[in-house]
Amino acid sequence: MSEVFTKSMARNIYYGGSVFFILLFLALTFDTMGTLPEQDNRAAITPQVALGKKVWEENNCIGCHTLLGEGAYFAPELGNVYKRFGNSTEAIKAFIKSRPVNGVPGRRSMPQFNLTEEELEAIAQFLKYSSEIDTQDWPPNIQG
Repeated sequence: MSEVFTKSMARNIYYGGSVFFILLFLALTFDTMGTLPEQDNRAAITPQVALGKKVWEENNCIGCHTLLGEGAYFAPELGNVYKRFGNSTEAIKAFIKSRPVNGVPGRRSMPQFNLTEEELEAIAQFLKYSSEIDTQDWPPNIQG
């Protein structure tokens, strides 16, 4: 039991472990690259979706809402809002337009942003686009 741990043994462990983990890394990389094209089935980003993203950013929606898990947790997750509203961009636009000017006293609520019809359609299309991203079943329930 009194084997001596030599410099040569340490070097062999180092090189053997390095080769093993490099090969493991390459195998996992090739496996991931092989499965990514199967998952990427989203529609192309249209100018309207890009405008919706711009409206999203200009009004700091992420300051209250999360989108696909990113953002603040003050208001509901919007990654699946299109599905929650019955796959209807009209329902999303109606909800945004129906917000009271000063909010509801004593309750946290979304303010009225006075968006134009074009901006409303764009934000609805952006949220529709976001809901079609394959998130591997996240969020786990329709409520977000």
